Amino acid sequence: MLTAFFRAFRTPDLRGKLLFTLAIMALYRFGAHLPLPGVDTRTLAACTGASSRSGSGSGSQAFGLLNLFSGGALQQLSIFALGITPYITASIILQLLTVVIPRLEALKKEGQTGQAKITQYTRYLTIGLSVLESTMTLTAARNNPGYLLGQKCDGVAVFYPTVTWEGMAVMVIIMTAATSLLMWLGELVTDRGVGNGMSVLMFTSIAARFPGSLWAIKLNSHTLDGWPVFAAVLALGMLVVAAVVFVEQGQRRIPVQYSKRMVGRRAYGGTSTYIPLKLNQSGVVPVIFASSLLQMPVMLVGLTGGSTTTRGWQGWINRNLTTTIHGYPLTYTLSYLLLILGFAFFYMSITFDTVEIADNMKKYGGFVPGIRSGRPTVEYLHYIATRITWPGALYLAIVAAIPMIALDRLHATASFPFGGTTILIMVGVGLETVKQIESQLQQHNYEGFLR
Repeated sequence: MLTAFFRAFRTPDLRGKLLFTLAIMALYRFGAHLPLPGVDTRTLAACTGASSRSGSGSGSQAFGLLNLFSGGALQQLSIFALGITPYITASIILQLLTVVIPRLEALKKEGQTGQAKITQYTRYLTIGLSVLESTMTLTAARNNPGYLLGQKCDGVAVFYPTVTWEGMAVMVIIMTAATSLLMWLGELVTDRGVGNGMSVLMFTSIAARFPGSLWAIKLNSHTLDGWPVFAAVLALGMLVVAAVVFVEQGQRRIPVQYSKRMVGRRAYGGTSTYIPLKLNQSGVVPVIFASSLLQMPVMLVGLTGGSTTTRGWQGWINRNLTTTIHGYPLTYTLSYLLLILGFAFFYMSITFDTVEIADNMKKYGGFVPGIRSGRPTVEYLHYIATRITWPGALYLAIVAAIPMIALDRLHATASFPFGGTTILIMVGVGLETVKQIESQLQQHNYEGFLR
C-alpha cells in the first residue's frame, strides 16, 4: 500500500490528485472545529471533557453513529456536525426505492443519463434529511443535552440564554448549508481527486476519532498504567484488520460461457467470463441499518426527556436498548446481531437480482456450464447467493460484536476502534482507494510487449 502511494507521488498527474484530495480532507477537519453561532463553547468543552474522562462515551448510543460519521463534530456542535450522514442515508434510501418505484428502476436502466437524474434526486433528499436531522439534533441539545453530548451534560445549558427559536432556525440553515458544502466537496474529490469522495470524507471522519478512541483504552485501564491492555488491543486490532481484508477480498466466481453467434458475416461471442460474487456483498450497510433501527426508539425517548428511572415504555427502552459504562444489555446485543443477519439477506436480495441477471445472460447467449438457461439458472444463482450470504452475514455480526465485548471486558469507550462500523469502513475505503491508485499507475507505467 505504501509503495503505491510513493509511486503515485512520483507521477505528476497522480500527485496533483492526491494533494487535492488531502486539501479537501484538511478543509473538512478544519470545519469540524468551527462551532455554531450561539453555542457556549466553554460550557460545552467542560461537560464533554468530563464525560470523556469518566468513560461515559459521547452521549447515548442513539447519537453514537452520527458522532462517529462526523468525526466528533456532532459532540462539539460544529457547523459540520451532521457530517456526510444525510447523503449516505439518502443514497441508501434511493437505492432501496429503485426496486420499489418503477420510475427509478427505468432511470437506472437508462445508463449515464438516468444515473445523473438519480444523483439529482439524492441531492434533494439530502437537503430534506439535513433539515430534519439538524432540527432533531439541536432540539436534543437544548432539551436533553446529556443524551447527545455525555452524561456530565445533564442539566447544562450548552446554548447562550439569548438564543431564541429564530436563532435555532439560523443554526438549522447553517448546518444544512454545511452538509450541502460537504456533498459538493465529496463530488469534487470523485471528479478531480482519488477515490470516491463521499467514502473518503467518511474515512476522514472515522480516522480522526481513531487515535483518541485507542488512547482512551489505555487511560481507562489501571493495570501497569494501561500499557499491557494497550499492547493487547493493538495486537488484536492487527488480527482483526487482516481478517477483514481477507474476507473483503473473498469472491465466489460463477463461470459464464457465451456461445458464438453470427451477425452479418462476423462471429461474436464464444468467450468465457465469470460473475464475481463477493463474500460480503452488502458491505457495511446491514450494520448501519441495524444501528439506525435500534436508535430510533432511544432517540424518541431522548427527545421526550425520559430517563432510566422513568416507568413504562420509556424506562424499558432506556434499560434494555442503551449502552452504559458497564456494557451492552443482552436485549440490545441479541436484537443488534439478529438485525444484521436479517438486513444482510434483505440487501443481498435487492441488489443481486437473479431474474434480471439470468434474463441478460439468455439475451446475449450466455449460460452457466451445466445449467440450463431460464428458470434453472435463476434457481442456481439464488442457491449460490443464499449460501454465500450466510458466512458474509455471520462475519458482519462477529465484527460488529467486537466493540460490545471490548466495552464489557476492557472497559473501553463505546467507540472502540477495532470493530463494527469503524474497521469495516476504514478497511473497505482504504482497499478501494489503493486499487484505484494502482489502476491509474498501471496506465501511466504500461510497458507494452516490447521492452
